[in-house]
Amino acid sequence: MPKLEVKDLYINFGGIRALNGVSFAVDDHQLFGLIGPNGAGKTTILNIINGVYHPSSGNIFLDGKDIVKLNPYQIAEKGVARTFQNIELFKNISVIDNLMLGRHQFIQSGILEGSFYVGRCLKEEIVNRDRVEEIIEFLEIEGHRKKIVRTLPYGIQKRVELGRALSMDPKILLLDEPCSGMNTEETEDMARFILDIKEEMGITILMIEHNMEVVMDIADRICVINFGMKIAEGNPKEVQNDPKVIKAYLGED
Repeated sequence: MPKLEVKDLYINFGGIRALNGVSFAVDDHQLFGLIGPNGAGKTTILNIINGVYHPSSGNIFLDGKDIVKLNPYQIAEKGVARTFQNIELFKNISVIDNLMLGRHQFIQSGILEGSFYVGRCLKEEIVNRDRVEEIIEFLEIEGHRKKIVRTLPYGIQKRVELGRALSMDPKILLLDEPCSGMNTEETEDMARFILDIKEEMGITILMIEHNMEVVMDIADRICVINFGMKIAEGNPKEVQNDPKVIKAYLGED
């Protein structure tokens, strides 16, 4: 059974069909790349997976259970975490507070316990902060942990957003352009972190990325979307040499 299965997705926006029967499956512990030209429908697929959009028809199965009708918070509770193409952090609070927000679903204590910071609330705070500190160390942002996010360089903010997603302890991680806007050194660092997440944490990853060098280097399998339709799927070498993919990116000879 795949960790995630996308089956026959269709969605219309007004009179425009944005997705036209897209299907693919992501295996457990796999790094699956989703690529295609601008406007192909890639981010729309992520928005459907995490419940922002509901498709006109089709299904999304997580561990064999259909999640397509669930709300975003319900899908997050089932273990789906996400980063965004445009950084979506709380920029006027610290790095550690941003990551702690990712732990909200693990907090069971009520208002009374929280007001006095005792009992179960105190125990939860210790456990959640320990987990956040592990992620901060993993992403090598210890020196920025107490800094306000808006004061940080762009590449570090990208890591913080990745850290907030990891703080949810996800079953599957959706990455939307994790390397966009980065220089070469930042891109190499991000690619290394993504590989480590898969190999050391065992988290399944579905990644959209325009940097073809990154995708071809680290993805186990790749699906190519163009004009809302799947035109190719396979390992990096197969996709790279597929005539339909070459045509989609380079046009006719």
